[in-house]
Amino acid sequence: PVESSLDDIAVPLAEYLTWRDTTALILDQSGQVLSSGRPWDEDLLIPPPEPAYYTRALNGEEGITYVTTVAGERTLVLLIPVRYHPKDSGIVGVAQLSTPLAPIETLLLRQRLLLVLGSGLALILAATGGWWLTNSALTPLRRMIGTSRRIAAGDLSQRVNLPRRRDEVGQLATAFDEMVARLEDIFAAQRRFVADAAHELRTPLTALAGSLEVLLRGSQDDPATTARLLRAMYREVTRLNRLSEQLLDLTRLNAPAPLHRHTVDLPSFMNEFTQQARLLGRNRRVVDTSGPPVSLSADPDALKQVLLNLVDNAIQHTPEGGTVRLGWRRSDSVVEIEVADDGEGIAAEDLPYIFEPFYRGDRSRSRRQGGTGLGLTLARGLVEAHGGQIAVTSQPGRGTCFTVRLPLDP
Repeated sequence: PVESSLDDIAVPLAEYLTWRDTTALILDQSGQVLSSGRPWDEDLLIPPPEPAYYTRALNGEEGITYVTTVAGERTLVLLIPVRYHPKDSGIVGVAQLSTPLAPIETLLLRQRLLLVLGSGLALILAATGGWWLTNSALTPLRRMIGTSRRIAAGDLSQRVNLPRRRDEVGQLATAFDEMVARLEDIFAAQRRFVADAAHELRTPLTALAGSLEVLLRGSQDDPATTARLLRAMYREVTRLNRLSEQLLDLTRLNAPAPLHRHTVDLPSFMNEFTQQARLLGRNRRVVDTSGPPVSLSADPDALKQVLLNLVDNAIQHTPEGGTVRLGWRRSDSVVEIEVADDGEGIAAEDLPYIFEPFYRGDRSRSRRQGGTGLGLTLARGLVEAHGGQIAVTSQPGRGTCFTVRLPLDP
């Protein structure tokens, strides 16, 4: 009979299906327990079969699972129909497998706690790290803001002075310090320029005021004195006019208009310029030392103004009978134009400053000669506007040589 056959295999089948916390029961068609994979006196609780689920299993439904409670503990139950052969449709019993969920729930609870604690710790670490990184990144910017406010208040000596950093903030701080240093130099130069310009203007104005005062006192009745005063006044007015023109030229250099460049044939240009320079020589010899054929792109008027300023400077500081030499030569991709003299030369301590506005090594002598101290400044500005450079070498008592280097067309 079927029951006796199921009885024969119930014990080994139950033992085979029982493993660790899983306990197997073999039940017959009436729901009676034929065998258990564990002794009934063990502490492991075994749930009794649920009639509703058991009936479904007997009807051939596979893999029925449900959770039940045994003595307050949740247990997972699986019901499997038992057949003699997999292809046999006859069901002779049911195998019930039960596993307590307490260990699994304990493990899940532990994992949940670890996940919550880990997430909380990760959030704390992320917040702490983010705060530190943000604070590290913003500290230099706050330092720059404070420095900017002090600079805006008028203290241009302030600098950020960040430690050497290669990131974008470090580069920004370095560029900021360089900009402020440049602004400080510009404002200092502007203050010197205004002071020097005021000094230069005050001298002829004082002379004019003195001459007018003498005339107002009645010297106009003396024709000789009146003529002398008028000539002196005319010289001072001429000096003021020349000074104002050069100040306007300096203003144009600070906001330069585009150069009107043309192709300049340097030999022809220098030959024509030499003829004009000889008219200004005033008993000085002006010698043209011809160089190689060279053409360059330049503004002829600006180039002529540069050379006129240099030649006028050379004539003023060369005694009568002296020589002023003009020449040029080609060197790689530049042309070098020289204006040299054998005059009194420039003291070594004055050389670094001769291109600054109103600078003169001997102010009283230069003033008597009518100089304003702006000619070399204008010359340097025009040369640099061409993308070139101007340099000077000099030895006191042996003369001076100015060299203008202009780039040639590629």
